[in-house]
Amino acid sequence: MRIFHRNFLFIAKVNIMFYAKWYLIAFLFYDQNTSLNIPQPLTKLAKECCKIQAGSMITLNNIKRRVKSYLFKVKEMDPQKGYDLWSKTYDLASENLMLDLDEDIFASLTTGFIFKNKVVADIGCGTGRHWKKIYTQKPAQLSGHDISEGMLTILKQKFPKADVHLMRKGQILSVSDESCDVIICTLAIAHISDIEQSVTEWNRILKTGGHIFITDYHPDALAKGGDRTFHYDGKTINLKNYIHPIEKIKSLFNQQNIEVKLFLEKKIDPSVKHYFEKNKALEVYQKFEGTPIIYGMHLIKRRAAA
Repeated sequence: MRIFHRNFLFIAKVNIMFYAKWYLIAFLFYDQNTSLNIPQPLTKLAKECCKIQAGSMITLNNIKRRVKSYLFKVKEMDPQKGYDLWSKTYDLASENLMLDLDEDIFASLTTGFIFKNKVVADIGCGTGRHWKKIYTQKPAQLSGHDISEGMLTILKQKFPKADVHLMRKGQILSVSDESCDVIICTLAIAHISDIEQSVTEWNRILKTGGHIFITDYHPDALAKGGDRTFHYDGKTINLKNYIHPIEKIKSLFNQQNIEVKLFLEKKIDPSVKHYFEKNKALEVYQKFEGTPIIYGMHLIKRRAAA
């Protein structure tokens, strides 16, 4: 068996620039998600096989997604199309780890904050998971902005008088400059390709002294192979994510005179192990144990220096 692995990886390495299939399968032997018990020297060689070649646009994350698609019938999909498909069943999820952690983090970030009489914009609002709680505080205005028409349709069914707007290219054209007291963005940052443009746009619509509340999938988890998936028509759909390091996000906000007041994160630990046990995914728990899975920020826009 060891001789087979050695010969297989040698062939993969020789043909790496000419045979994509060998390239992908070689990476499988390196990927920690696999249950195969490959000797350490061979996993190291497999990793070497997958080093980015000069001039190649292929990244290890792209290879990994292609491996999943090729061998495990996991289809990667643009968030706009993906959430349109997911919208009809999105609110039916029970004991969903990320949604439950998002509820906890959002509650902690907004503890003591008063939404009453505030103009609130929910960016990436989805089906309005947090809207009921916000409405009870009687904001002056609550608007929802999302790239998915399907998610906005469900939101309107839940809140018929909701003010919703379909977003394109990260622009919030329906909102005027410095008109919002609060911006909310939950579980959406990693779906944004141009995060710098989005931060600039949020700064445009936020009043001085305004607040931003963010939660999202932690980039450390994404970098380790985490993803956001759902099942549709017998297939597993993997929504495309972009890895934006925490320090980069903080720096972009700081450049816009928006400072972090509170930062929270939650790691995979024994308190959430039952989610994995229920789904018979203890190997996933073991891989991610100790890894930050979600983060949250409360930010405030300060006055620009004179």
